[in-house]
Amino acid sequence: VAITARSQADADKAAAEIGHGARGYALDVRQYAQVKTVVAKVAADLGGIDILVNNAGVWLFAPIADMSAEDFDTVIQTNVNGLFYVTREALPHLRASKSAYILNVSSLAGRNAFPNAGAYCASKHAVNGLSEVLFQEVRNDDIRVTYLMPGSVATDFGRGTAAKQDWALQPSDVGEMVVDLLHTSPRALHSRVEMRPAKPQKG
Repeated sequence: VAITARSQADADKAAAEIGHGARGYALDVRQYAQVKTVVAKVAADLGGIDILVNNAGVWLFAPIADMSAEDFDTVIQTNVNGLFYVTREALPHLRASKSAYILNVSSLAGRNAFPNAGAYCASKHAVNGLSEVLFQEVRNDDIRVTYLMPGSVATDFGRGTAAKQDWALQPSDVGEMVVDLLHTSPRALHSRVEMRPAKPQKG
């Protein structure tokens, strides 16, 4: 397992939590030159790439009229460009696997727009569209593609983090879904998976 983060310290911490020989790599997915270098290194270090999980994301919350061009670019470059860069560089290695899987973590915001989230909603609509095109382009290469659209997840990402703990999805819920998808028959393609809290907060 290889895991990336913008700092080597964060990547190493996550790899240590995973265990089982996982390796951490520093990577800013917005930087295409870095992506090319790191994906090639991962493939060399691990002897190939069989599974790609695109989970890098950023949320900057503001009305469209008040959002700076720099903040908008940051969201799009991370959530959309980063996913494209990593996928593009990983595809030759995934094709060589002959039994590969790409899992793109999107959001219900990619279907259900709401105020003050223009950049984020736009980015997740783009992730959904890219994923829909990708699975059609690579399905005959024995590469499956799924995009997951979780609703509220109790992480430090997004709004109202502390208040989410009692009712929102947990990160482990999303992780379990990824593992379940990996164990499905290679004859089956779950192209889109929506996840919601079973009992969302009222009001």
